Amino acid sequence: MSQSSLQRLFARYLQSAPTVPIRSKNRVHLLIDGTYFPNNLCLILYYDHDIRYVQLYRETDTENYIEISEDLKNLKALGVDIYSITCDGHRAILKAIKKNLPQVIIQRCLVHIKRQVRIYLSSNPKTIQARELLRISNKITAIKTLEQSSLWLLELYNWHKRHENYLYERSYNLDTKRYWYTHKNLHGAFILLKKAIPNMFAYIDDPEIPYTTNRLENYFGHLKEKLTLHRGLRLKAKRNFIKWYLHFKNNEK
Repeated sequence: MSQSSLQRLFARYLQSAPTVPIRSKNRVHLLIDGTYFPNNLCLILYYDHDIRYVQLYRETDTENYIEISEDLKNLKALGVDIYSITCDGHRAILKAIKKNLPQVIIQRCLVHIKRQVRIYLSSNPKTIQARELLRISNKITAIKTLEQSSLWLLELYNWHKRHENYLYERSYNLDTKRYWYTHKNLHGAFILLKKAIPNMFAYIDDPEIPYTTNRLENYFGHLKEKLTLHRGLRLKAKRNFIKWYLHFKNNEK
């Protein structure tokens, strides 16, 4: 086919897009994650880890509680029996799960936790307190047993006891009359770990629960690579391109 014929064919396809049917399944281990594209386009996927299938998706402008809550209700109404959800810990996702599916097991993505701690502390922290906390955080993806998780929690607890005064040290601004944590990045990294603990180790009790959303990270990476080849698409065509991509990925054998 000539280039012009191919362009007309693609244009016709990208005027509309197929729908993604639900595949109901018992004991679904769901991955939820979002990624961003130019023009304030956010794609949120609800991905069945076991059958490698996108059960639902949403094209929006940000990850917000109301829309995610609506999506979870729709999945439940359509007969998807969600057993566990692995996510990056986004506040809107956690709130929506706890409100609409309180019985579902939540597993925080361990890779995201490590990455977020590294963002707080950098890859090469200057202080001994930060270097120790980064080393502790880097261990979490290697935890496979209950004993290892207990030892990790004890190590984090001991770190906190040793550096408690330093961690909660505050500074004061005379002009604004406001306090803040002097070592705010270190404090932020520790609080992130502390808040994640209740949802960090569900996979130890049930190995079928995925402990990362890495499969979606790879999915998003491949999608963006394909979209890069079509940089000139208008927003509507880009949205339909994504829908076609999801359709073909869902039907891969």
